[in-house]
Amino acid sequence: MSDDHSRCRAPVDVRRGGSAERLEDSVAVETPVALVYNGISHAVMMASPADLEDFALGFSLTEGILQAPEELYGVELRQEAAGVSVHLEIATQRFMELKQRRRSLAGRTGCGLCGTESLEQAIRPVASVVAPAVADAAIQQALAALKWHQPLQRETGATHGAAWCDLDGQVRLAREDVGRHNALDKLIGALVGPRFEPRHGFVLVSSRASYEMVQKCAAVGIGCLVAVSASTSLAIEQARQAGLMLVGFARPGRHVIYHQPAAETAPAFHASGG
Repeated sequence: MSDDHSRCRAPVDVRRGGSAERLEDSVAVETPVALVYNGISHAVMMASPADLEDFALGFSLTEGILQAPEELYGVELRQEAAGVSVHLEIATQRFMELKQRRRSLAGRTGCGLCGTESLEQAIRPVASVVAPAVADAAIQQALAALKWHQPLQRETGATHGAAWCDLDGQVRLAREDVGRHNALDKLIGALVGPRFEPRHGFVLVSSRASYEMVQKCAAVGIGCLVAVSASTSLAIEQARQAGLMLVGFARPGRHVIYHQPAAETAPAFHASGG
């Protein structure tokens, strides 16, 4: 599906200084997306209906359904009356493990985190990563460029972005979605492959840094996550456990480093003002 499916026009009333004007506005499309593995529906997510092949692969890897991209044999998108179904053909071993995981959910009700039955299971162990040496200037460079890689956000004001940036701060790849987790999964799905080297760059997201975002990055070996908004306490804890560099409140001329592995200290960044 092209990015054209991710926006539509809607009539709006614009109120200014006591006056009203009837206009048409560009609105981000949000639609149910069902992920179907070897014929069995596993999850339904609310998402932007673009780059869904990337989303399917990224979600499968970051949620531990697949261990490698090669275990995904095929993806087919089907437009349904209520949304989009994404049919994935995966390796037999991974499908058997997924079915076992689904069986363990049978009979449970009221779970706040799907697939958990105890506090101990609520947080998955985080994978260890090697953090790259990311200079402050590279973070600032990537931040300044991010908006130019978010056309849907510029048009609708309703989507998140996730970008892969090299160590010079150049944005090399970006994905957008109405959901911040989805945007990151789409980016990861587009990135992974035999030539992808996680230590040669970092991820920049337009959202806060939650523990799920740290988990997803670590799952594919990405060692640095930079967020425009704040980090949560659990994200910081997970970053420390993984050895991941975690940066938040990335704003022009300023950002906050929550965790930076001592062995990978980057050059200091000097800027006037806050």
